Amino acid sequence: MLTIRNLRSYYGRMQALKGVSLHVEEGEIVALIGANGAGKTTLLNSIVGLVPSLTGQILFLNADITHQSPREIIRMGVSLVPEGRQLFAPLTVMENLTLGAYQRYRRKEKSKIKSDLDTIFERFPVLKERRSQVAGTLSGGEQQMLAIGRALMSGPKFLLLDEPSMGLAPLIAAHIFQIISQLHQQGTTILLVEQNAAAAFKVSNRTYVIETGRVVLQGASEELLHNQEVKRAYLGREYKEVWE
Repeated sequence: MLTIRNLRSYYGRMQALKGVSLHVEEGEIVALIGANGAGKTTLLNSIVGLVPSLTGQILFLNADITHQSPREIIRMGVSLVPEGRQLFAPLTVMENLTLGAYQRYRRKEKSKIKSDLDTIFERFPVLKERRSQVAGTLSGGEQQMLAIGRALMSGPKFLLLDEPSMGLAPLIAAHIFQIISQLHQQGTTILLVEQNAAAAFKVSNRTYVIETGRVVLQGASEELLHNQEVKRAYLGREYKEVWE
């Protein structure tokens, strides 16, 4: 579904991605782990056209989207749940969800949008209860549910998740990962960026490890889970809490 070849991206003069290559097959959850500043968020932002790529290629469903606008990439079926959620805080839950589908209204998909909204409310009952509440007053977990719901309202074929457990209490984070697993089981293809490496391994099919803008390790998540270097660098106590 997604193929990235030798991607190099910059913030001004600073090179953030240094020849990244990876692929995501339809129906997979692929995890991307690494330390802060490794290039994880830059990669997701490059996929959706928010960060320009100097060289390399991004293919989505065999179409070259390397230099497409974010609006066109979303229209093709890619949706991003950004780091920090980035909701429209002064707007209500309902208004945030509606904005997630703004391009679909132009395509006159109103009946399908209504059906998808009903599905969102079934998946996240708390959002239905709080649909008239201002987004900025929701709890962290509720805001993350809303951010995911807003992304799903675009009708994506491919979902990018950037640190969905960031800042959440462990029980709330576990619930968010349950939701991610459910989305996968229902056929959504996902690229997951996550600092909670143990949780990322648990829900994903394959994992890429990125360091200073380069992919340094890749493989089946189950295999990398038992890689001693990965354990040392990314698991430690977190491994015991999640897996024992």
